[in-house]
Amino acid sequence: MMADFAGRTLVDLSGDVRSGKILAADWVRFCLARIAESNDTLTAFLAVDDQAAIQNAEAVDARIRRGDKVGPLAGVPVAIKDNISTAGILTTCASRMLERYRPAFDATVVERLKAADAIVLGKTNMDEFAMGSTSSSSAFGPVRNPWDRERTPGGSSGGSAAAVAAGMAAAAIGSDTGGSIRQPAAWCGISGIKPTWGRVSRHGLVAYANSLDQIGPMARSAGDLATILSMISGSDQHDATCQQKPELVPSGLLNVNTRELRIGWLPSQFENGAAGDANLPVRKAIDEIGGECRGMVELHSRYQSVLCGVYYIIAMSQASSNLGRFDGVRFTARFADNADPGDASDQLDAMYRQTRGTGFGREVRRRILLGTFALSAGAYDQFFSQASKVRRLVRDELLDMFRDVDVILSPVTVGPPPKLGEKVDRLRSYRADSFTVAANLAGLPAMSVPCGMTDEGLPVGIQMIAAPWREDLLLSLGQRWQQMTDWHLRRPS
Repeated sequence: MMADFAGRTLVDLSGDVRSGKILAADWVRFCLARIAESNDTLTAFLAVDDQAAIQNAEAVDARIRRGDKVGPLAGVPVAIKDNISTAGILTTCASRMLERYRPAFDATVVERLKAADAIVLGKTNMDEFAMGSTSSSSAFGPVRNPWDRERTPGGSSGGSAAAVAAGMAAAAIGSDTGGSIRQPAAWCGISGIKPTWGRVSRHGLVAYANSLDQIGPMARSAGDLATILSMISGSDQHDATCQQKPELVPSGLLNVNTRELRIGWLPSQFENGAAGDANLPVRKAIDEIGGECRGMVELHSRYQSVLCGVYYIIAMSQASSNLGRFDGVRFTARFADNADPGDASDQLDAMYRQTRGTGFGREVRRRILLGTFALSAGAYDQFFSQASKVRRLVRDELLDMFRDVDVILSPVTVGPPPKLGEKVDRLRSYRADSFTVAANLAGLPAMSVPCGMTDEGLPVGIQMIAAPWREDLLLSLGQRWQQMTDWHLRRPS
């Protein structure tokens, strides 16, 4: 009888692999079959390394039969977001600019997953260069939500979320610049955590906004997240911003007495329909979680209305700088015709224009231009400098809140996932990140876990935010919530 690979946690299944009850190769083949069955519709994966995945899984099984020691993630099939380097496997950032790029090295997070004997299945689709919240700006087609294939799964880590929700992978790695792990996790009915900035190495991550980007895991349960986070975190000689902190262990991340936690929430997030009717389950969950804890505290923010503006000025400015290297000269594709427009200087200028105009999609070009303007001599003081000052005030305000509470609960999104192709006002789409960007601006850990369903049968997630380096509070509270409810066990048909 085939094991229920899609209905159990990766912690349980990996334990069965290590004990010899199930084969890692069978688990991997199950996921590959799911990919073959559904990826043409969902477009969750851009590249699948099936032969290497089966070979690596069989090698794990052989070591177990010999009685050799294997890692804590033995046999776990994992998907990697396509902006994270994988040696020999295409890493395109869902862009034509990198459509032929095969890195010569693994990102640190991939190295650590392999050292724990996880099995890398392939690379997941995303918004181009992680710039978006729908996973529809990919140069290789939009990702579809497994719960409703006419809707977006969220972004930018939409392929990673869809892969886990559809049973194509037991877990996935995403990146989060302003909510790109938490938002798709919420809309796909899975769990995802953005660790404290500096907890996980960014070596091998193709940068969008360095001071905001953070790599994190996505899986079905908080317990699964704790296991993966403990494997991928820790200082790294290749990333000077990655902090030296005590080593994480899964049990240590899940042993907080949640009944002693003080819960904070912001009533303003639910006033005047700010969170949308689709977030009524969030409001109910806040009361239920608060009832299981030490108490609830109403919080108030002076900066909620300006968070998105501050975030986008900083993110786009850093994107303008980071993406300057993709010019058709160094290691990206070159898009230029053979016409001779004039002297060598004119030819070079024409090559730059054609390469960057063709290689980058519309949304990426828009953000580069806006970021370049915000950094320009006439606008720097008015925009980037002011945004940086407000960012510090936002961080100070949040840290002050954590003097009174241990965890802040909030919605993840402003409503249900939009339908693909639906015309959405650009500013409205940017405001979709209203509840998630604060954690990135302040460098705080934040997590999304399922908390209910909309009237249309779509998943809803609740966000949990804690003080720096207190992922243990989030994961322990998330696990307690998932012991009380079964939202995280529900799967799309």
